Formats: sequence, C-alpha cells, structure tokens
Amino acid sequence: MKTYETAQLRNLAVVGHGGCGKTTLVSSALFTAGATPRLGRVEEGTTTTDFDEEEIARRFSIAAAPAFAEWKKHKINFLDTPGYNIFIHEAELAMAAVEAVVIVVDAVAGVEVQTEKVWGFAARRNLPAIFVINRMDRDRADRERAFAALQERFGRGVCLAQLPWGQEKDFQGVIDLVQQRAYAGTAGGNGQSRESDIPAAWAEAARAGHEALVELIAENDDALMEEFFDQGTIPLGHLQAGLRQAVAARRVFPVLFAAAGPNLGVDRWMDFLVEFAPAPGELGEIAGAAQPGGELTLKRAVRDDQPLSLYVYKTMADPFAGRVTYFKVCSGVVKNDATVTNFNRQGTERLAHLAAMQGKQAVAVTELHAGDLGGVAKLRDTLTGDTLGDRAAPIFYPPVSVPEPAIAFAIEPKTRGDEDKIGAALHKMLEEDLALRFVRDAQTKEFLLAGSGQQHVEIAVAKLKRRYHVEVTLKAPKVPYRETIRGRADVQGRYKKQTGGHGQYGDCKIRMEPLPRGSGFEFVNEIFGGAIPKNFIPAVEKGIIESAERGFLAGYPVVDFRVVLYDGSYHEVDSSELAFKVAGSLAFKKAMEQANPVLLEPIMEVEVQAPQEFAGDLIGDLNGRRGRIEGLDTRGHDQIIRAQVPMAEMLSYQSDLTSKTQGRGQFHMTFARYDLVPGPQAEKIIAKAKAERGQTVEEEA
Repeated sequence: MKTYETAQLRNLAVVGHGGCGKTTLVSSALFTAGATPRLGRVEEGTTTTDFDEEEIARRFSIAAAPAFAEWKKHKINFLDTPGYNIFIHEAELAMAAVEAVVIVVDAVAGVEVQTEKVWGFAARRNLPAIFVINRMDRDRADRERAFAALQERFGRGVCLAQLPWGQEKDFQGVIDLVQQRAYAGTAGGNGQSRESDIPAAWAEAARAGHEALVELIAENDDALMEEFFDQGTIPLGHLQAGLRQAVAARRVFPVLFAAAGPNLGVDRWMDFLVEFAPAPGELGEIAGAAQPGGELTLKRAVRDDQPLSLYVYKTMADPFAGRVTYFKVCSGVVKNDATVTNFNRQGTERLAHLAAMQGKQAVAVTELHAGDLGGVAKLRDTLTGDTLGDRAAPIFYPPVSVPEPAIAFAIEPKTRGDEDKIGAALHKMLEEDLALRFVRDAQTKEFLLAGSGQQHVEIAVAKLKRRYHVEVTLKAPKVPYRETIRGRADVQGRYKKQTGGHGQYGDCKIRMEPLPRGSGFEFVNEIFGGAIPKNFIPAVEKGIIESAERGFLAGYPVVDFRVVLYDGSYHEVDSSELAFKVAGSLAFKKAMEQANPVLLEPIMEVEVQAPQEFAGDLIGDLNGRRGRIEGLDTRGHDQIIRAQVPMAEMLSYQSDLTSKTQGRGQFHMTFARYDLVPGPQAEKIIAKAKAERGQTVEEEA
C-alpha cells in the first residue's frame, strides 16, 4: 500500500446515536472507494468495522474500529464508533485520534440522546463537526424537521451545505449548495453520482440555501464580508476557502445528506471530507506534558520533521494475533521495525509489521507519516493512553478519562477449570475495554465485574465464553454491610479447660465503647502489675479482631469501637496464647450482647443527569429509595440531581433510570460513608443472613 503525506490525510470519528446508520455509512464509503469488493450489511454481519462476534450477533457496534478509504489522492481514516449509551465512551476515546467528527443523524428520529452526548465530547476537545442526515430513503424521512432540530439544539452555526434531492422512496441524490450542482446516484448502488444542473423544482430552495451559506461564512470573515457587500456574493474559490476555515474554527457546522443503505450521496460526502475537513496539524500543535499527568506545557507540531511520537488510542485483544495496538502518529515518521520508547512505562518496544488497519485486517505498510493512523501487533507492555516515541525527545499526551462503572455483578466460575482461566482472560478484556472493572471485594470475598450497564457486563461474559472458553454465572453483588455498637459494656472473658495433662487458662476483663463513624478499631492496654503477662496481651487483641471480622448480628465486620483491656488473670502452667485468644473472643461476644449492636449500610454519593422534564419523577424515585436530595443544578438542557442513597437501593437503578428517561438519563456514584440501617430493613437483613447460615432467629436466641 502507498503512503500518504500529512496534507493528504483526513481523520474522522463517525459518531451518533445507536441505529442511525454509522457502520453502514462507513461500509458504503469503503465499497464506493474500492476498498471492499462488496457492500457490507449489518444485518448480514459483513461490514468491515463490526467484526467482533458479539457485534455480528447483536447487530450493533460495541467498540470503535478503524477503516480507511483511498479517495481522490487522499486517505480518509474512519473510526466507526458505537452509539449505544453503555459503549458511548468509545466515541470519546476515538476523538483523541482525529481532527474532526462526523455526527450521523437519522432522518426520521432527528436529534437523539447520544447525538447530544457526542456533540458535547467534540465541543470539549474543540473538534470541528460535520453532520450527515442519513437514511433519507426511509418512510417518514423529513429533512426540514431533522435540520430544524439540529439548529434548535446546536445553534445557527449548523448550516446546510447540501439539499437532499427528494426524500423517502424519491430520494435520489444531493444538491451541492457550494458549487450549485446536482448529483444523482446511478443504478446498481455502486456509489458513483451523475452530475447535472439543478432541477427547476429545486432551483429556488437551492438559491436560498446557497445565500444562507454565503452569508454565514461571510459574517465570520471581514475580508469575505467586504467582498460580499461589494459583489452581493462570494466567488467559488473564496467561498470554498472560507468554508474550510470556518469548519476548522468551529464557526460553521455543515449539514450533508445520504442514504447509506442504497449507497446514495456517500461519494459526495467523501468529496466534502477531502475538500473541507481539516488535515492533521491544521488545528495547531498537539499539547503534551513533561511527565504523566503533568501540565500541558509542551507543544509538538504534526509534521514529518519533528521527533517521533505516537499516541495509543485503543488496544484490542485478538485470540490469534494477541494484543493489537492502534495508534496515531502525532509527529515524525514511523518506519517498519522501528524501536521506540514507551514514555509511560519506561520500556522499549519494537514496531514489527506496521499496518494500516481495515477493520481487523492489517494492510502492511513500510512507513506512516505524521498524522496517520496505524496498528501493530504483539507489543509487550503498551496499553491504551500510552505515548511512544524517540527517547531523546520525551513527551506525554494526556489519555482520555473513562467514566466509572455504573453497575457491578458478582461472577462465579462454573467449573474449577474456568476458575483457573478467568483471571488471565479478564485481564486481556480489561486492556481492551477501559470501562470494565474486575475486583475482589475484601469483605464479601466475591469477584465483581463492573461496567456501564447490565448489557455491558453481559456482553463481557459472552466474550469470555466465545473467545476464551470461560463460563461464569452472574449474580447481584452482596452489599458490604458493617456492624457497630451504640452503647458501652464491661465484661469478663474466661477460658478454662482441663484435659488430664496441661490445661488451658486465659482470663481478661475489657470495656467496650463506640467510636465516631469511620474510626475503625482501637485497642487500649491498661494492664498494670502483671495481671496478664505482656506476651499474652497481643493474643487477647487478636481474638477480639478475629471475632469482630466474623460479626455478631449478621456476620458482617464490626467497626468503629474501642476495647480497653484493664484486668485479668493467668496460670503459670496452663496459660497460653491460644487460651488468651479464646478469652478475648469470648469477652467480645459478651460485650456485643450488652453494647446495643446495630447494622450499618454503605451510603453512596449519586449524581443523576437527565433532561429537565424527567426531574420530578427522578427526585420522587430517589426519595422512594430512601435517598436524601443534596442539591439541583442545570447543565445545558439537563437537570443534575445530587443525592445520597443507600447502596442496597441502587443495585437495579441503571435499568430503572433507562426506562424512566427513555434512555436519556445517566448517573454515576461513589462511596460516601456508612450509616445506620433503619429498624425494619435491619431485621430483614439479619434474618436473611442467619437463614443463609442455617439458623433461625429463635435458634440464635
């Protein structure tokens, strides 16, 4: 494959709401450009960028995937991204490797939830945005309604650069408002358009659209404004240059039209990308830091004559090729078999078999110029977010932060063989999907798999089975309750046992009292005069600690209490560390009986974001979950609700929030503190815990 200079490159993230046709649009572009021999179909599982078995089976994208089209002496790199909420972080990760985004909008549905989210991602990164209203051939497709929704939501900078030539079953192509020409698709769906004059029926709409575009471009450029006033229009060459500059500066957000299924308007979309999307480096230098997480004080121009630097925007775990690393050449030229330094991990890597990635297929290249996207397999230590490059010119590019998981499930391997393989398999999957977490809860001893939603975790489990032949079962996680005391106790613990030879004897007196929440456990030694020898005192403490770990009410650890050891007795022959450990345990149990033990539950700091029209219902729902509303804020068109809610009430919140907000709400939560469980709930928890241990409340009593 030939290599392309920086000015010939266009890097685009194709983003939008799930089901708007992003993958089909990219598939049509590849077919039109001759990169694939036939037009891939999502429903047939033949698209280039949905190659994972789970994507094919479920018919939607799960991870961002690269592809490229060689078009009009340029190379267009596409990153096809998921559009469903649980995988939307993949779109933001992809934006770290591109100079512009293509926001795809369904011609029937218009602006949807994830349309707004990806717009926000692009705005945060200051990336130019180009809209494509897709699926214009659908029943009830309405270009006026879809365009009006875009302008209403994203401002008057959203401007028509094309008109659709018909809609629904009559859609046959597009009318270019820049060049004032019409382009109709040809028979056979090969993607090649036929140029013609604008039909008379569309002449007035095209004239009005052209004038609106000219005025918008002119008002952002003094020289063009003066030319517009003098001549009443702007010459084509100046108009094209002005539009290119306005797009790069995020002053104009052009709107195009297509029907990716029958491959109509796709070639004109690619023409537009070549002509008006910015090349790498045109948005300025890339900011980096002198050390990981440091201030972005270093600048690196996207040029071949700069020191080599690569940013890793994604890692994939291929069962056959191993770890596949996707990167952007931020500066310099990378050649096949180059040895580079990983600045994050201070190791070296050899880039053997450089490739341009066409989905999962690696197309071999000898070198990649500044700004290009590529891939390489089998790097040892490099992961997503790392920076590689010339050891003599270190720089760190900031990685994209991924939201914390919203939901966690306990997982259990089905067989002993699965138990042995689960760790290695999940480690590979965590490298690939940064939004997954796998931890072992220290208290409940459960392995927890956490993700953006229930379906996210279920897909991860399905991948475990398909790729690595590891089967697990999912369960709702246990809530890590705690126990504590509210009163004081003064007790004696004595252990005495005779067995014919040496016996066992340990005797201790303790005072137990509560501590402030979050204090943990405190042991105070007030033994004087040798009532208990010094070498046995740690055994008393150990017996108390071990008993506290096992709990008293429901088997949960006891916390936030102080024990004062103030007296006791011993036997010269029969006393031992074991005897005093048992004595400490007996004293602890007696003290718990007298000290008014209670149950504690974890309280979570919850932040919910949803459109304002749902705020009332969501506040009522959180109150019904024993939540306490902490505050309300407004962010754009959304309401932000901050609350503290018991963890036990949040285990099913993801699915409930989705249904209550039509998929437009999101939330995240972090641990805040422990607090008392109300009496009725505590009784149920204690009864359930005792039942699980094969006991009843009466038997315990």
